Amino acid sequence: MTTPTDLAVPSDRWLWQKATLKEPTVLQSFAFDEAHKHLYVLQVTATGHAAGDLCLNRLDYQGNRLGAMRLKGFGHGVSMGVQRDAEDGSTWIWTEADAENGYGQGVTRFHFKNAAVRTGADVRIRKPVPGSTNNQPSVCMASKRIAVRYRDKAGRPRYRIWDLDAFTAHDYGNPIADIAQTGAHPDPEIPFQGYALHGDFIYQLAGTAYDPKTNPAAKKGNTYISSLDITTGKLLQRQRTEAGYTLTHREPEGVAVRGGSDRKVYLGFASGELGARRFSIFVKDAEQP
Repeated sequence: MTTPTDLAVPSDRWLWQKATLKEPTVLQSFAFDEAHKHLYVLQVTATGHAAGDLCLNRLDYQGNRLGAMRLKGFGHGVSMGVQRDAEDGSTWIWTEADAENGYGQGVTRFHFKNAAVRTGADVRIRKPVPGSTNNQPSVCMASKRIAVRYRDKAGRPRYRIWDLDAFTAHDYGNPIADIAQTGAHPDPEIPFQGYALHGDFIYQLAGTAYDPKTNPAAKKGNTYISSLDITTGKLLQRQRTEAGYTLTHREPEGVAVRGGSDRKVYLGFASGELGARRFSIFVKDAEQP
């Protein structure tokens, strides 16, 4: 994992225009449980934007829904992580928690339970960066690290990365890195749409849905995928992607990484009509040097 994925390689369809999520809303983020071949997908519920109510879907790798649960007052679902317990092999899901104005002000982890409803009172909420807001986690099991994207006291987005075992044990005092979020899009006003930690690199997604005036479909969108080096904080690569350009609506939503040395980067897109959204996932799958 000393070399980042080349983001210029073509993107291939992995899942295409699926309508299997529990809620009729867009996907927000997703992550892989590779040991069990499960795909976890977060959505904001249809009526939950202000409250931060989320729906967590568990799918198989064909996109079929295997179950779903509700997370009341957790956040916006900007990112998420999957952690495999080394002792018992169980799967922990990391998400935002403690929503304020629709965004989580801390992070938490819990086990998936089909049809369950969780509230902040059911989980232990962690606030590892004192004074920060809008905390959003991502987990890399290949390096056994966790990142939290947060806003500092001045409102600037940053990433802080820890050893996963230390973080799980509530030891936040010796982070591996703390870097500014930078370079997600050439236009800093374009919305950030997710990130994923893998090894020494953070992959970022930014862009907007099609719009006849500001982002016409004929130009195949304004979505960019980028990578940062957590050891230096430098932007390594930023690449415009036309993946899924034939989709209607086509809003970039979520990025995840699978694998160890092969580092396959997956990009999510929402499509379809309001109230009946679908999702597609593309993969940058090329042999790495």
